Amino acid sequence: MPNLKDLRVRIDSVKSTQKITSAMKMVAAAKLRRAQEQAEAARPYSERMDRMLGSLAEGLPTGAGGPELLAGNGKNNVHLLVVMTSDRGLCGGFNSSIVRGALQIIRRLLDEGKEVKVLCVGRKGRDILRRDFRSLILDTFQDLGKKRLSFADAKTVSDRVLSMFEAGEFDVCTIIYNRFQSAMTQIVTPQQLIPFRASDESQADDASDSVSSNDSQKAVYEFEPDEQEILEDLLPRNLSVQLFRALLENAASEQGARMTAMDNATRNAGEMIDDLTITYNRTRQAFITKELIEIISGAEAL
Repeated sequence: MPNLKDLRVRIDSVKSTQKITSAMKMVAAAKLRRAQEQAEAARPYSERMDRMLGSLAEGLPTGAGGPELLAGNGKNNVHLLVVMTSDRGLCGGFNSSIVRGALQIIRRLLDEGKEVKVLCVGRKGRDILRRDFRSLILDTFQDLGKKRLSFADAKTVSDRVLSMFEAGEFDVCTIIYNRFQSAMTQIVTPQQLIPFRASDESQADDASDSVSSNDSQKAVYEFEPDEQEILEDLLPRNLSVQLFRALLENAASEQGARMTAMDNATRNAGEMIDDLTITYNRTRQAFITKELIEIISGAEAL
């Protein structure tokens, strides 16, 4: 039979935990609103830039290869994966879902005989990945956006990726992050950045625009300077923009996952308190009944 003191200590402990999870839920909800607004505000710009670069690439003269960031270096042997997770835990399956997607891609590439290199953004992804693939991790970016996420944080990552590409350290670069859909739903999204490839969302927008357009012919644009020069200037910027968007999407997804996880934890703590209280009352009643029986038995013996 459980000890009454132990049950009281356990109930107090769970109540304290419930207060903490409830407070964390409210903090995450406040942060989620700002992060969601930032992520949704960044989407139109990044998607339009994707579409514009795709249009410029299509307009290149026949036979023109374009910049290396667009056409690549002609190889497909070394892949760089930028795995974006958080620095903190207590956010449900947010980090594990990203790492699971990264592990699938890593194993597939290794099975195909490719060389894989990994840049981690966030401590949690590094901690999980290094259990099996420690040798693949080149570096980890920590505490990005600790106070407030800014474009400079994305520029730090993009500068490292560009310097590695210019040094010939990889052939293909892909980022893996969680795209925010709702507080309960985040979608693991791999996006190839080098060589440039328009995202699925941009391609879907182009398809819908072409269907809704009443023009029988596509408009013809003349660029000044030419497409080649514009692409050489915009492709590095696009890399930073797409990384910044991914960081914003990740930040909103993290807060949404944390709010949901803390809400579930608060409810579970409440249910545990109810169960422990029932057990405490039953145990206390059993002790009282036992003492009464002993008193009555002793009186009858006299």
